[in-house]
Amino acid sequence: MSGWWACLEERTRREVDADVLRDRRLPAVRSVHDALRPLGLGLAEAERVVHARYEALADQVRRTPPDPLDAPSLAARAVALPGRVAAIEALWDGDTVHDWFVLLIAVLEDPDGEGHLATVHHRRDASPARAAAEAGRALAGHLGVPFHFPSPSVPDDQAPRWRAVARPAE
Repeated sequence: MSGWWACLEERTRREVDADVLRDRRLPAVRSVHDALRPLGLGLAEAERVVHARYEALADQVRRTPPDPLDAPSLAARAVALPGRVAAIEALWDGDTVHDWFVLLIAVLEDPDGEGHLATVHHRRDASPARAAAEAGRALAGHLGVPFHFPSPSVPDDQAPRWRAVARPAE
């Protein structure tokens, strides 16, 4: 690990380790970055410091289980949303910590909006795109609504959304 960890105050180290142990990577990175930015630490280096803490504490980290992707679990999340589900959508997103991942979204009407159903990261048995597509199709079929995945083969967080495709500009 770089010497940055030694530059942190003891209180900040405890906070970072507490976040790591609860598998709260982004708050840990934020704490490291906020504390050491005045000393010239960049965001990428803050991520490396936190990654090193994950490695050091690996056997103690309470990993957050992946979101369930079975149709009954996703349907329960969908019906709990504050609107009628009009479609299920799979969208690419990404960040410097997790790389690319896919979001499963319920597109809502009455009122218009959307609700997050699951985040699909890399899995041992399938790519995030394949796992999200299978789960999204199954859920859409279960709910009797369309499924939309505008870019299943290549990560693209700018691909056209379902509302743009379903309701072209008039």
